Amino acid sequence: MSKESPGITVSKKDDFSEWYTQVVLKAELADYAPVKGLIVLRPDGYAIWESIRETLDKKFKATGHRNGFLPVLIPESLLAKESDHFAGFTPEVFWVTHSGENEIGDKLALRPTSETLAYSMYSKWIQSWRDLPLKINFWNTALRAEIKATKPFLRTSEFLWQEGHTVHATQQEAEGEVAEILEIYKKTVQEELAIPVITGKKSDKEKFVGAVYTTTMESIMPDGKALQMGTSHFLGQNFSKPFEVKYLDKNNTETFAWQTSWGVSWRLIGAMIMVHGDDKGLVLPPRVAPIQIVVVPIYYNEQDSARVNDAADKVEKILKEKGLRVHVDRRDQLTPGFKYNEWEMRGVPLRIEVGPKDVDKNKVMYATRHIKQKKDLAMESISSEIDEILQKIQDEMFEAAKKLLADKTTKTSEYSEFREAIEKGTFVDAGWCGKRECEEKIKEDTMADIRVIPFDSGNSGKCVYCKNPSVTNAIFGRAY
Repeated sequence: MSKESPGITVSKKDDFSEWYTQVVLKAELADYAPVKGLIVLRPDGYAIWESIRETLDKKFKATGHRNGFLPVLIPESLLAKESDHFAGFTPEVFWVTHSGENEIGDKLALRPTSETLAYSMYSKWIQSWRDLPLKINFWNTALRAEIKATKPFLRTSEFLWQEGHTVHATQQEAEGEVAEILEIYKKTVQEELAIPVITGKKSDKEKFVGAVYTTTMESIMPDGKALQMGTSHFLGQNFSKPFEVKYLDKNNTETFAWQTSWGVSWRLIGAMIMVHGDDKGLVLPPRVAPIQIVVVPIYYNEQDSARVNDAADKVEKILKEKGLRVHVDRRDQLTPGFKYNEWEMRGVPLRIEVGPKDVDKNKVMYATRHIKQKKDLAMESISSEIDEILQKIQDEMFEAAKKLLADKTTKTSEYSEFREAIEKGTFVDAGWCGKRECEEKIKEDTMADIRVIPFDSGNSGKCVYCKNPSVTNAIFGRAY
């Protein structure tokens, strides 16, 4: 990748992987850390994460969840209490074996996920039915030694995420929690990031290790690969029994509790980059953009400077009074064209240009980032119309992403068409008999797995692979 060129040097269509990396680095969202597999989040990247976190945090708290904190080190002996669950993470675990020069006794794992640690504490905190439900969310990082090719936000050895862990008195209440959280995730991703998702269940083969079942939301990227956007797991009593998370019910009978866990990560930022970005760089939905509007004063002599800057100040004041995130680019040493290119690279949704002729006519010119459309706007109309303009950008970005999902979804009952569609890079909606044997043979043959069994899935009658009666339709795809 050329470090000399400030712009993107490859097209999204021709070299998607290189295009993605250049956007992440040149839009200054993140940079590579000195340790392989780790990235450093820069202020714009962190601001996007803060926006996602703030939205989710409000929704979690509104539904009775509270935030807590968990340490990053977990004793090996604790992890071994749920051996099947831990076995799924073993190849990815970082181990701490020394304190200074001294070897420690019980090896310590750097948290790959927190079920075992959280539930060892929950068993101490929960005594009776009065302590339930216990609904705690943790904003933290997880560490997993990434053994595949790393990619910023998508596959890194440490990542920001949230993980919720809840405990309930009944199975019905716990399953209601699983569904409620998945709906919160879906609305947040679709309404804030403008990315449509398909929600449903994972197959038993693909579910979270230790869960009774896993619900998921999946989307497809422009290169035809699937991306898991978030999961919500019904754990049943699979953890409460080994960790003795139990309570005395109203009849004074000791009962094992029902549990859930759920999470999303900064992978959502990677999805947003891939779905909306173009050959000029990043394209940000207004709801999560660190800067929603950039104002560019345009003048070429001292005579115009004062009045143009005064007009830019007026625009800034109007926008900030509406609570919008706005920046005025006053760098005199740079040309307007250079500024336009830079802010396009950074994905700012809306640019407002103010020049001498605009001041004379008491108007401004605005340019949208997503479709590069320019229009005049009267100065007195900015306050009343700007919200509608930003919402229109948000809506149009979501509609474009919905079209991408539709265009990259193929429905078929023929295995030859199934294989062709997978090779082209699409989701494939096809019948499945429900047997793991067919699922594994499809994976072996095409490298595609079942991404999601949609909640509203139909049934095309026959399994696309074995032609025996199907139990449901499933969405297949190759994943990151």
